[in-house]
Amino acid sequence: MAVNSSDLAVIGHFSMDTLLLPAREKPFNILGGAVAYTSFAARRLDASVSVISRVGSDFPQAYLWLLEQEGIDTTGILRYSEENTTSFELAYTQDFTDRTLKLKSKGHPLTLGDIPKVFHVKASHIGPIANEVPYEVVEEIKKHSDTLSIDPQGMLRSFDKEGNVVDNGSIDNEVFSLVNIYKSSERELCMLTGESELKPAIRTIHDVGIETVIVTLGAKGAVLSVEGTQYNIAACPSQVVIDPTGAGDVFIGAFITEYIRQKESLWCAAVASAAASLVVEGLGSTYFGKKEEIYRRANLLYEKELKQ
Repeated sequence: MAVNSSDLAVIGHFSMDTLLLPAREKPFNILGGAVAYTSFAARRLDASVSVISRVGSDFPQAYLWLLEQEGIDTTGILRYSEENTTSFELAYTQDFTDRTLKLKSKGHPLTLGDIPKVFHVKASHIGPIANEVPYEVVEEIKKHSDTLSIDPQGMLRSFDKEGNVVDNGSIDNEVFSLVNIYKSSERELCMLTGESELKPAIRTIHDVGIETVIVTLGAKGAVLSVEGTQYNIAACPSQVVIDPTGAGDVFIGAFITEYIRQKESLWCAAVASAAASLVVEGLGSTYFGKKEEIYRRANLLYEKELKQ
């Protein structure tokens, strides 16, 4: 498989994450980054997936092997021996309601030269974590994609000298004119739009021409807005919460997978909520349980709360 034969291309940097979890005495090192969680979620639902990224000499070969074992095309992942890979430390509070994010190293931004010259996919998802996807790269990716999705989280971040995250809300707004599906947390959406309330913030995103807006609300679920009509998407219950990292990235990966199969948006959201409920039950970006369990939970949510 290569980028050109994939259903979904995911663009952004991986992170070599160090997790500080309340139930573990020692730090836990694991493959992270939005591209990892989004890619694994889509693959678990049998979408063909390629990643477009760049890593440094410190990126373990074992991580590339893991991606390949999951059936993810890695030919678009370029290794630059003179660079470092982006890495973060994530420290969670006892009840997982908050976390502290600290940048340990920052990879070089993607360039037009990193993008394959010839490819076309059903959908591309832009998932930056540390300002690594500039406008010209998004513009180029759009040319190769039937549908373009974005989570601007990494575009909203800047960092002080110690690596602490300083949110500044500075984004080239032209990027949103290219986008079909927008996804972010409520806090990030309000930061981006300057609105303090959810409904006007969502309306602001629609006003730039984006059809589908997804706002994740953590344990409260999500809001899905399709051409201005809003739906509350309940969070599927998890049996246990071990590691909440990447749940929002899993949500969008599952949503896009069903979306490109031309499923209705509420069903896409039900599958997304189900996938997110499973990933938090294990450590890291590769724990999802079985595909059948994702769809079982999705059916329960859809039939009980979403189906009209």
